Amino acid sequence: MGLLEFIKDYFISFWDYETPKVMVVKNRTLGVIYRVVQFLVITYFIWYVFMSKKAYQESETRPESSVYTRMKGTAVQGERILDTVEYVRPPEGGDVISIILRREVTYDQTQDTCAEHFTVANANCTTDSDCVPGEVDFSGHGRRTGRCVPYYNRTIKTCEIRSWCPVEEYAAVQEPPLVEAVNFTIFIRNSIHFPKFNVLRGNVKQMSTKRDRKKYLNRCHYDEEKEPYCPKFRLGYIAEQASQKFSELCQTGGVIGVFINWKCNLDLDPSHCRPTYSFRRLDVRKDQINPGYYYRFAKYYSKGGVESRTLIKAFGIRLDVIVHGHAGKFSPIPTIINTVTAMTSVGICSIICDWIMLTFIDRNEVYSEKKFDATTIEPLQPLPTEFSIVSYGSNHSDLSDGVPL
Repeated sequence: MGLLEFIKDYFISFWDYETPKVMVVKNRTLGVIYRVVQFLVITYFIWYVFMSKKAYQESETRPESSVYTRMKGTAVQGERILDTVEYVRPPEGGDVISIILRREVTYDQTQDTCAEHFTVANANCTTDSDCVPGEVDFSGHGRRTGRCVPYYNRTIKTCEIRSWCPVEEYAAVQEPPLVEAVNFTIFIRNSIHFPKFNVLRGNVKQMSTKRDRKKYLNRCHYDEEKEPYCPKFRLGYIAEQASQKFSELCQTGGVIGVFINWKCNLDLDPSHCRPTYSFRRLDVRKDQINPGYYYRFAKYYSKGGVESRTLIKAFGIRLDVIVHGHAGKFSPIPTIINTVTAMTSVGICSIICDWIMLTFIDRNEVYSEKKFDATTIEPLQPLPTEFSIVSYGSNHSDLSDGVPL
């Protein structure tokens, strides 16, 4: 029976209507808190939501983009002249391009048998029984023949392997770093398209003729203030902006991110939409295992009818070009939504002050009694029609039980 009464009371109270009651509280502290909170809410929406985040705009954050890169520069290394074919991979690239700054070269390797390098696990031996024929150590250089042989011109012995001989760790020749590369330039051409607004922009300065553009690109270098539309960057400038020493990059190599940021307010003319650039080191630092950036490649040729190769371990800078884009333009729908949200959020001021008033201020019981009232409105009862009196003037005044004759 108690459960039925609870359900009945809940069902009846569900149809109650609540209306706010206006009560003026003469309390200076509460009034100051109310105005301060109100000021903070309004300031947040005006300054941060509308002015900083431009909530009145429709935005697009996933544009279509293309990147083309090209390196320029010539260096002298002894009697050799190095051009882009020698030190750039690939010579003309997309959003990733690498520049070789130092090489370790192993010349004239052929498919033969030779001693495994002594640093490879279980490669050191004293007798042939220490070497298992046909065994392949994946941290080594080849397949073991089962023989224990002297390690080149040293007194130690290691297991013999069939591989490209001589092994790299023994025969590699270190070349001097390409310090002249600090003045090499990289050309980065980027175009970006915001399909929602049908706006296409590029990071190359527009010229009246191709000849004028070529002359401009030949002499300009990027400067954030003076030349924001010149897409040519010195390698030394990129390393400096990424807070890296170019001399250290020549030794270990490294990966640097080139971030192209497009933040376009299309309420203005599209010509105001231009990119900004930032640079940051992306790979592990020098205090980590295997720091820097390097890779290997080989040049194959025939020598005396025998296939040979020159193995090159290249250390350098890899540039990853990463494009971010954001465009916005006024639209009535987000403007209305965020305006209504702002007006609704002002109501939080009253909620906070009511909580303070009913919890912390003296005489809060009095405030509670004044704030909350319960009122029951009875439905109006109509007068009974059988007792109504109808008058038709002075000549018709005879009544019978209240009904005219």
